[in-house]
Amino acid sequence: MRSLDYAVLTQNIIQWIKDYIHSAGAEGVVVGLSGGIDSSVTAALCTKALGKRNIIGLNLPCESFERDEDPNLMSKVLDIQYHKFDLTPTYKDLIKLVESEITTNKLAKGNIKPRLRMSVLYLIAQSKGSYLVAGTGNRTEIAIGYFTKYGDGGVDFEPIGDLYKYEVREIAKLLEIPHQIIEKPPSAGLWKGQTDEAEIGLSYEMLDEIIYHIDYNLDLKGFREEDIRKVQKMMKKSQHKQRMPPLFRVDKI
Repeated sequence: MRSLDYAVLTQNIIQWIKDYIHSAGAEGVVVGLSGGIDSSVTAALCTKALGKRNIIGLNLPCESFERDEDPNLMSKVLDIQYHKFDLTPTYKDLIKLVESEITTNKLAKGNIKPRLRMSVLYLIAQSKGSYLVAGTGNRTEIAIGYFTKYGDGGVDFEPIGDLYKYEVREIAKLLEIPHQIIEKPPSAGLWKGQTDEAEIGLSYEMLDEIIYHIDYNLDLKGFREEDIRKVQKMMKKSQHKQRMPPLFRVDKI
């Protein structure tokens, strides 16, 4: 993996956030707090960049299967504004409304949850006048498209979007994120018992290494061929998530 000075890197990210928010003419940031390491690190970086009074943390459970107090814990650690809104009734009403046209595709239903969260994040941000929505995606997940299009992928800026998962963990330690959050198995919470690594089929450690080697055109010897193909396939299939939608160009006729 990359050899980085995490103290310097952290300060660079904080300054980048300051500069971006200033250039956008914004006053503050809304962050979706899931209780996981990515959202916790993002919230901490934004708080250091903009001050605690300019950060709003939103916990938006949607058909959550386990009680999780870590979003509240993180908001107290950072001493930021914090609100919790349960989106389960809205989710169930929406599914019920259109269920006659829905197949048994579990992922299609699960992806509604981050899309509902995105709507609420932007509703709160816009209601404040000039707040932006901070993304919480890391390089590892973005590279393979492990996010919901127009859901958790619908954000204004990505403070940790160029950091591999391992690097996010290192910054989390530096920022003194609570140990229980750092060690928690990552989960998008799309359905009961869902974890990122189980759904992806590879550990984050392996994903980090393979994606890093691909990013920097390094020799992939030493990795299992099936793992390399799996990652390459995910990266290729998710290319549509990495760019704006294509449009028909009249002048290309």
